[in-house]
Amino acid sequence: MLSRQALRKAASPLLRQKSIPLAVRNASTSSSSTAFQSFLNSRLTLASVSLLTAGSVAWYTHLYGSLPFLAEVHASHASDEGLHPPKYPWPQDGLLDTFDHASIRRGYQVYREVCAACHSLDRIAWRNLVGVSHTVDEIKAMAEEIEYTDGPNDEGEMFQRPGKLADYMPAPYPNEEAARAGNAGALPPDLSLIVKARHGGADYIFSLLTGYVDPPAGVEIRDGMNYNPFFPGGAIGMARVLFDGLVEYEDGTPATTSQMAKDVVTFLHWAAEPEHDERKKSGLKAVILLSAMTVISLYVKRFKWTPIKNRKIFYDPPVDKTH
Repeated sequence: MLSRQALRKAASPLLRQKSIPLAVRNASTSSSSTAFQSFLNSRLTLASVSLLTAGSVAWYTHLYGSLPFLAEVHASHASDEGLHPPKYPWPQDGLLDTFDHASIRRGYQVYREVCAACHSLDRIAWRNLVGVSHTVDEIKAMAEEIEYTDGPNDEGEMFQRPGKLADYMPAPYPNEEAARAGNAGALPPDLSLIVKARHGGADYIFSLLTGYVDPPAGVEIRDGMNYNPFFPGGAIGMARVLFDGLVEYEDGTPATTSQMAKDVVTFLHWAAEPEHDERKKSGLKAVILLSAMTVISLYVKRFKWTPIKNRKIFYDPPVDKTH
């Protein structure tokens, strides 16, 4: 009996020493699992995962147009959406690039001589062209060629007057009914915001203007319609309007079909975003200013807080003078 009790007393400290690391390991494991569980249940984690998912879906949709598992939801066929236009290297697409103003001037000439016969430009006034593609005298001369209805005068009657800089571009038709009657029931859209109003923007407009081809075998086009694979459905009421040498540029640029399409699309892109160049200029100024303010703020922060963060505090306990 004594030997057993002695063995138990001798072994109990060893058992306690072995149980202490095991308890420590269990405690560390439980604490790490608790921290991981709290991390999974935190709102920050939920917001981060949601943001990552939404960003991934948005980026995939931006690259490929639609999600693969949602393609079957559409009731229409893929060909009804039209051929997706390729991406063209427009000179104004760069982060700090501006419009080609010579191209804007040529594009306005194409619009005036070709497109203005059917399409309006309601949101652009003559004054908007000043300093962009033409001088003040040139715009005044072009505006005065157009007769505008104004009034009433002192006798209460409407009258005709030459155009001025404040007037907007004249419409080809007096109303929507006249526009439909002159185009076999189709309404030519206003071109002021056409680049921003169409999916694909400038790429789509350029591809549409240069994409007229004969319909493939098995595709029937009604009388009065034209085949263009970039137009939704393939059948478009507007016939091909750009042909080589159709206009004669003032600067001697060869008036090929692609050149005229590029110039008129650049003009329409400017019409949709006349503030484009100024916006990029203001953005560059803002970046420079905010960068300078950030550097100054960091310097002031270090200048103010470095002495405070690096100082040492010594504590001298009171001395007992009773002894």
